[in-house]
Amino acid sequence: MFPSVAFRPVRLFVTSLVLTAVAIAVAGSLGHPKVGAFFGVGLLLGLLNALGVQRSVAAITADAHPLKKKMALNSATRLMVITVVGLTIAFVFRPAGLGVVFGLALFQVLLVLTTALPVMKKLRTGTADAIEGTGSSDD
Repeated sequence: MFPSVAFRPVRLFVTSLVLTAVAIAVAGSLGHPKVGAFFGVGLLLGLLNALGVQRSVAAITADAHPLKKKMALNSATRLMVITVVGLTIAFVFRPAGLGVVFGLALFQVLLVLTTALPVMKKLRTGTADAIEGTGSSDD
């Protein structure tokens, strides 16, 4: 199982919508609903970044001789654009716009959890099956 198989953008989008609704409700109850809305914008920017990663990895690895330099340049450019957009929103719409930064940060945690955990689970069950298989053939 490759991480690309575990990456489920629709599930992440739905999760982001739910988190945005919760953030707006919580921030609204504290008198700052815009912070929750900007939090959702940060989650959306994170999802767009993840989709960009997926698309660029697919395009670069499809080449006969994929270059690490090309991947690094692509990643640096994409991260620079996402960072500039996020910080610009945070600055222009301060203090509520700071929610974008928190949304971007939480999305990265969410992405790692939703991508790495299924892969780790598959690796554990795969190695457990291999160990069980060797044990039963010796009997």
